[in-house]
Amino acid sequence: MVIRKKRKIKWKNVFLALFVLICLVGLGTSLFNIIKWKIEAKTTNNQIETAQKVVKPVEIIDNDKIEIIEQEKVPLDNPYWEYVQMNLIDVDFNDLKNINPSTIGWIQVNGTNINYPFVQTNDNKYYLNHSFNKSKNSAGWVFMDYRNNISVLDKNTIIYAHGRLDNTMFGSLKNILTSGWLNNKNNYIVKLSTEYENNLWQVFSIYKIKTTNDYLQISFISNESFLEFTNKLIKRSNFNFNTKVNENDKILTLSTCYNEKEKVVLHAKLIKRVIK
Repeated sequence: MVIRKKRKIKWKNVFLALFVLICLVGLGTSLFNIIKWKIEAKTTNNQIETAQKVVKPVEIIDNDKIEIIEQEKVPLDNPYWEYVQMNLIDVDFNDLKNINPSTIGWIQVNGTNINYPFVQTNDNKYYLNHSFNKSKNSAGWVFMDYRNNISVLDKNTIIYAHGRLDNTMFGSLKNILTSGWLNNKNNYIVKLSTEYENNLWQVFSIYKIKTTNDYLQISFISNESFLEFTNKLIKRSNFNFNTKVNENDKILTLSTCYNEKEKVVLHAKLIKRVIK
């Protein structure tokens, strides 16, 4: 009769095998995510190129229909006087709407790569993971807050997009926090074109902040509450633009992720427009 000896389990080897397995799974997941990110980045770039080939914003020269938004006591050395002389942009949206009927405007931000059509749907989630042609894509697209009315601008119009590492979408909005961007006063301008009007916005506040929604209010119960809101935004700014906001102004907010816990935000006020 042969007596077989029981083999002792070497727990050290078991733990080592588990560790190797976990590392392999982690490596596989990382490789999958990298490949997925690159594929989605390529798709996004293709969508950008398509949109920019279909439509090229054209500058329009001032005419008797141009409205300069009245300002209160703007110093003569304030760049506002140069900004109101800048040309607006105009876009024909017919071809863009053939790609995506939800297209409602085009945005340009000086000193960044932002030069895209933007869209709007009935929530603020869909375009976090869908591209311009509505294909599934975690890069998302540039979109206006569903609560805003593009035909009659609210007191605060809000536009969002992901802060992509390759500087697509609102990835290059992070430029506003750099000295290179701030040192060029021509950067303090945002241009929009919609089906209803073309307009020009002067930046008055920029900052990075822990994720919050306290700057995402679109309407206000009184002029006083609006001024309280805008004064908060001005005080929060990383840079003093020496630009006041009065009770009659309308403002634009651009918001994106800086990282998982922080946002980059830009606020500008309407200074020039032409109704189509």
